[in-house]
Amino acid sequence: MKKTALSLAIAALFPAFASAEVFNFYGKANASFQSNDEGEGAVTDVKSNASRLGVKGELPLDSGIKGIYKMEYEVDIDGEADETFKQRNIYAGLEGGFGQVIGGKFDTPFKVAQKKVDLFNDLEGDIKSLITKSDNRESNNFQYTTPSFSGFKVSAAYISNKEAEIFDDEGNLIDTRDNGTSVSFAYDNNGVYLAYAYDQDVEANDWNVNRLVGQYNFGNLQVGALYEEQEKADSSKQDGWMTSVAYKINNWTAKAQYGQSDIVKTNGETFSLGLDYKLSKAAKVFTFYTDETAASDYERSYFGVGTEFKF
Repeated sequence: MKKTALSLAIAALFPAFASAEVFNFYGKANASFQSNDEGEGAVTDVKSNASRLGVKGELPLDSGIKGIYKMEYEVDIDGEADETFKQRNIYAGLEGGFGQVIGGKFDTPFKVAQKKVDLFNDLEGDIKSLITKSDNRESNNFQYTTPSFSGFKVSAAYISNKEAEIFDDEGNLIDTRDNGTSVSFAYDNNGVYLAYAYDQDVEANDWNVNRLVGQYNFGNLQVGALYEEQEKADSSKQDGWMTSVAYKINNWTAKAQYGQSDIVKTNGETFSLGLDYKLSKAAKVFTFYTDETAASDYERSYFGVGTEFKF
């Protein structure tokens, strides 16, 4: 596991962390300066695109089993949020030949099944904007993941949310949510990724959501697609889909993404274009344009330039 300078310094101060696997400090700083037109004229601002700090590691135990953990927090770079730090994926568990068991707050198998099909993740064109409501990070989450069998894995999560509260778009309490389950079946091998995922009672009581994902990498070209169907408690169904393509030329990556969905808003449609330039293995600059439309005269457009540093 790669170690940062800070990880090495902490290990030097605390010999208990000397193992390269026990303690690994990491993070991502992603910020963009952008123009946002949300129907009342364009305004400019700086966005912190899910920048984060975290620590993760593993501790060897007996019989080939190891303890694993992650503690990750979103960091507000632009200063707009009420809190500088916001909890992201935080868990602890065990891993070995039997697979992996973790508990805490973390992305559901349904969300993880997306993999990297969404090329504008954390930006304005993120599929959470118009394509899906079910990319969830849940508390009281207990998950088992099988070992990889020639690239095939299964993940199943039990989400205990007996007291969880559900709010409408105006912030009004409308329901409490019971226990939920999230399951994914994925194959990832030789540049081919295929996945099916299913959520039951995760987004809300008696809501069932199905997701199909496919991605293929060959040479410098990557293509991907996602389809999702949501069934609510009243048996009404909404669906959505998106497709993406990326092409690398030396340090440049050109990418495009298009999707339609009725899940978030009726007649939702989103289109994004982007261009990345890789400065190093851990740094890039990028630019993007996103256009969104939906029923009831919903129109949004965004243009931005930014930087991303990973450490």
